[in-house]
Amino acid sequence: MDFSTMNIWCLLIPLLVGILCAFFGYLIGKGKDNSKEIQALQASNAKLKSDLNDCNNKLKEAHTPAPIPFDAAKAKAVFGKTIKQDDLKLVEGIGPKIMQMFQDAGIKTWKDLSETPVARCKEILETGGERYKVHDPASWPMQAKMAYEGKWKELFKWQEEHDHGKL
Repeated sequence: MDFSTMNIWCLLIPLLVGILCAFFGYLIGKGKDNSKEIQALQASNAKLKSDLNDCNNKLKEAHTPAPIPFDAAKAKAVFGKTIKQDDLKLVEGIGPKIMQMFQDAGIKTWKDLSETPVARCKEILETGGERYKVHDPASWPMQAKMAYEGKWKELFKWQEEHDHGKL
């Protein structure tokens, strides 16, 4: 055997072994029916997804704080007048027209306003035109949060110290 014949066999033997292994692997894999296993795994996966959704829902319920009850009597005792729940006009700087603009924008409660960024408040004011640009809503979410949480004394004190919204 000369060198070139030996070189050909060194290439042919691994090639033939690879082809035979691929062929037999295909036959072995094709002969096995995995459909029952696949169905069982799919059913297991669906159950696990359902369990995960249930856990996520329970987690959301556990972290959702109970709404804070509105106590009109306490609010009246501090402010000396009847306070209606979620009346945005209680917040210094908000009058009837601004309240309507906010309600039109989907901000209807003290809680809603307390969670609204100041930048969003400014955007809402800009929709009213030039006359509403003079208003500064920087403290509105904070005031609304005090109202929502029933911190009437703190809200009244803040408004008094800030000359009803004007520092």
